[in-house]
Amino acid sequence: MDPAHDLVVQRREGLYCPQGDFFIDPWRPVERAVITHGHGDHARPGMGEYHVAAPGLPILEWRLGEQRYHAHDYGEPFELGAARVSLHPAGHVLGSAQVRIEVDGRVWVASGDYKRQHDPTCAPFEVVPCDVFITEATFGLPIYRWPDTSAVAREIVAWRDQCASRGEAAVLLCYALGKAQRLLAELARHTDRPALLHGAIAAGVEVYRQAGIDMLPTVPLREADTGDGFAGELVLAPPSAAGSPWMRRFRKAQTGFASGWMRVRGNRRRRNHDRGFVVSDHADWPDLMRTVRETGARRVIATHGNTDAIIRALNESGIHAEAFRTEYGADADEEG
Repeated sequence: MDPAHDLVVQRREGLYCPQGDFFIDPWRPVERAVITHGHGDHARPGMGEYHVAAPGLPILEWRLGEQRYHAHDYGEPFELGAARVSLHPAGHVLGSAQVRIEVDGRVWVASGDYKRQHDPTCAPFEVVPCDVFITEATFGLPIYRWPDTSAVAREIVAWRDQCASRGEAAVLLCYALGKAQRLLAELARHTDRPALLHGAIAAGVEVYRQAGIDMLPTVPLREADTGDGFAGELVLAPPSAAGSPWMRRFRKAQTGFASGWMRVRGNRRRRNHDRGFVVSDHADWPDLMRTVRETGARRVIATHGNTDAIIRALNESGIHAEAFRTEYGADADEEG
């Protein structure tokens, strides 16, 4: 291990590949950026050029507008300086990618955000063998273990029906990019009744529909007038809507929150929600550990979240592990 020859290092602007002269998800403006996905803490404005997986291009165009983009098919190698780079599915959201970097036979992979659970709205995670694996650790504690998402979708439908019997709207709070679309895709397997959408959710859903993703039918809330305060309707809204004047349109309502943070007892109560549904677009603890093993990496660099526990566990198992300090939002993907 020779830090002087590392393929990714920390710079003020973000994670930097010296051999390729590019940054991965930089948090300050740089000339050349390779972007793992379209969430706001990973894809920021002000870069000279953006390299992105082709399925994620519509999301970046929606979030960042007109920029200098280079779209690459998954697995398609391209040269940046002395580095051979390719992007591989991360399973996080539509178009999310891991960044594989090869220089002189050495291979590093930066995972970006990822998950291993089935998700009908994006390509599944691909294990990419490497010497060094840079892994996210948003939910890097043993307590985080995800239930089957299809079963959670059935719980959401049952909750909506319970709210209907009481004359209440069921307002489900979820992140506008990735989480909302995944929930709509899962719900389509259990109901055909349309969901109503907050305006901040509707725009991202339309981007996914244009990409050909099959989801539950939806209606913008502003176009719906049920005349009864939306009783019995399932409404998807961003977390910021909770407690806002926007909620006054509902005569009676319950709020639910779909997030990995709902796995911890007490979070729902502290956030003052009626229901918590455990759904995350990040890997849970078993899948974080499984993924490291499957890559074959003998050195792991953890970032973005709870790094201490995974570093300790990996070092105890004989894999050298350390941390990168990054400026990615630890819960930005979950709350918006």
